Amino acid sequence: MFSHLLVEFLFRLTFGIAAAMAVTSSRQVTSGFFRVHLWVLMGLQTLAALAAYAASPRATTTVWIQNGQCWLAVAAAVLSYVGAVIWLYDRAVLGKTIIVAIAACSVAGIALPLSIRAAPEGAWHLAGNLTSGLLLGAVTTAMLLGHWYLNTPTMQIAPLRRLLMLLAVVVVARALVCGAGLGLEIGMHPQAPLASWSRWMVFVALRWLAGLVGVGFLAGLTWQTLKIPNTQSATGILYAAVVLAFIGELMSQILSSATHYPV
Repeated sequence: MFSHLLVEFLFRLTFGIAAAMAVTSSRQVTSGFFRVHLWVLMGLQTLAALAAYAASPRATTTVWIQNGQCWLAVAAAVLSYVGAVIWLYDRAVLGKTIIVAIAACSVAGIALPLSIRAAPEGAWHLAGNLTSGLLLGAVTTAMLLGHWYLNTPTMQIAPLRRLLMLLAVVVVARALVCGAGLGLEIGMHPQAPLASWSRWMVFVALRWLAGLVGVGFLAGLTWQTLKIPNTQSATGILYAAVVLAFIGELMSQILSSATHYPV
């Protein structure tokens, strides 16, 4: 079970980082940022491939899903390496194309296990997984970009502000998807004992307070910090936001694995 959750989380994270990198201006951000963090994606997808290969299949009918995820992770890792080489020569257009291809491989890896779910539930979980990936990717890429200002302090702040705006939009979208999913899930069990709901809602509350409210608050605090401007302090705040996002999304992933809708 752990391996399956790990593979899914790595695909989400890779998709989000690749998507955030794809919308980051290559004119305002040096090519080294894209090159170095494609190596990060290569590492994430190498780990995903190993985890998918080593995982015990849940059933004989899902062996093809496990194999498919393994090969998609291998493809994404190879593309990450090729993309890093391309960015070494400042080929921005081709480099961005490779990044989009990595995001596409990750989306396929996310969607593959959902193909055996019923249509309404599968669609809800796909929306949940994609918004989760975008949230993780936006906050992580913003933190990485903030750190990159230590290497190139003359870069414009506009790209970091753009990622923060993306993060704010994604937090709202994620809250809408999970809020609707939570309502639908509660509506499916109107006769459930109050004690069991109370225990479950403690973890749901942790997920929302850390992964959505906390991340949204820190994103706003980072925005205000950039008005000074102070990119070092902003990066420190984003480090804390990344930790909260990981806690919230991992908790959501564990809770949603046992529910009909993402929470």
